[in-house]
Amino acid sequence: MKFIIALQNKADSLQKKAFDCLKRKEGQNTIEYVLMLVVVVGVAGLAGGLIKKFMPDLWGQITAKISGGLSGM
Repeated sequence: MKFIIALQNKADSLQKKAFDCLKRKEGQNTIEYVLMLVVVVGVAGLAGGLIKKFMPDLWGQITAKISGGLSGM
Protein backbone atom coordinates (compact mmCIF):
# COMPACT_ATOMS: atom_id res chain seq x y z
CA MET A 1 0.00 0.00 0.00
CA LYS A 2 2.87 2.39 0.77
CA PHE A 3 4.24 1.74 -2.70
CA ILE A 4 0.96 2.81 -4.35
CA ILE A 5 0.76 5.96 -2.24
CA ALA A 6 4.39 6.79 -3.10
CA LEU A 7 3.62 6.34 -6.81
CA GLN A 8 0.55 8.57 -6.53
CA ASN A 9 2.59 11.24 -4.75
CA LYS A 10 5.29 11.04 -7.41
CA ALA A 11 2.68 11.29 -10.20
CA ASP A 12 1.07 14.30 -8.50
CA SER A 13 4.47 15.93 -8.14
CA LEU A 14 5.31 15.39 -11.82
CA GLN A 15 1.90 16.69 -12.87
CA LYS A 16 2.38 19.83 -10.78
CA LYS A 17 5.83 20.41 -12.29
CA ALA A 18 4.44 19.97 -15.81
CA PHE A 19 1.63 22.47 -15.20
CA ASP A 20 4.04 24.94 -13.60
CA CYS A 21 6.30 24.64 -16.63
CA LEU A 22 3.38 25.38 -18.96
CA LYS A 23 2.28 28.35 -16.88
CA ARG A 24 5.75 29.90 -16.93
CA LYS A 25 6.09 29.59 -20.69
CA GLU A 26 6.37 33.04 -22.18
CA GLY A 27 5.54 34.08 -25.71
CA GLN A 28 7.82 35.66 -28.24
CA ASN A 29 9.02 39.13 -27.54
CA THR A 30 9.80 41.94 -29.95
CA ILE A 31 13.45 40.99 -30.35
CA GLU A 32 12.54 37.49 -31.55
CA TYR A 33 10.09 38.90 -34.09
CA VAL A 34 12.70 41.36 -35.35
CA LEU A 35 15.28 38.58 -35.69
CA MET A 36 12.83 36.42 -37.65
CA LEU A 37 12.04 39.38 -39.92
CA VAL A 38 15.75 40.05 -40.50
CA VAL A 39 16.33 36.43 -41.48
CA VAL A 40 13.35 36.35 -43.86
CA VAL A 41 14.31 39.66 -45.50
CA GLY A 42 17.94 38.56 -45.74
CA VAL A 43 17.06 35.28 -47.43
CA ALA A 44 14.67 37.03 -49.82
CA GLY A 45 17.30 39.66 -50.65
CA LEU A 46 19.97 37.04 -51.20
CA ALA A 47 17.68 34.98 -53.44
CA GLY A 48 16.74 38.10 -55.42
CA GLY A 49 20.37 39.07 -55.85
CA LEU A 50 21.34 35.61 -57.01
CA ILE A 51 18.44 35.49 -59.47
CA LYS A 52 19.40 38.90 -60.83
CA LYS A 53 23.04 37.90 -61.20
CA PHE A 54 22.68 34.40 -62.63
CA MET A 55 19.37 34.65 -64.49
CA PRO A 56 18.98 38.18 -65.87
CA ASP A 57 16.23 37.11 -68.33
CA LEU A 58 14.14 35.70 -65.49
CA TRP A 59 14.74 38.88 -63.46
CA GLY A 60 13.52 40.98 -66.39
CA GLN A 61 10.37 38.87 -66.70
CA ILE A 62 9.65 39.20 -62.98
CA THR A 63 10.11 42.97 -62.97
CA ALA A 64 7.95 43.31 -66.12
CA LYS A 65 5.13 41.32 -64.50
CA ILE A 66 5.32 43.38 -61.32
CA SER A 67 5.37 46.64 -63.28
CA GLY A 68 2.49 45.46 -65.45
CA GLY A 69 0.48 44.48 -62.41
CA LEU A 70 1.07 47.82 -60.73
CA SER A 71 0.18 49.86 -63.82
CA GLY A 72 -3.11 47.95 -64.12
CA MET A 73 -4.28 49.17 -60.70
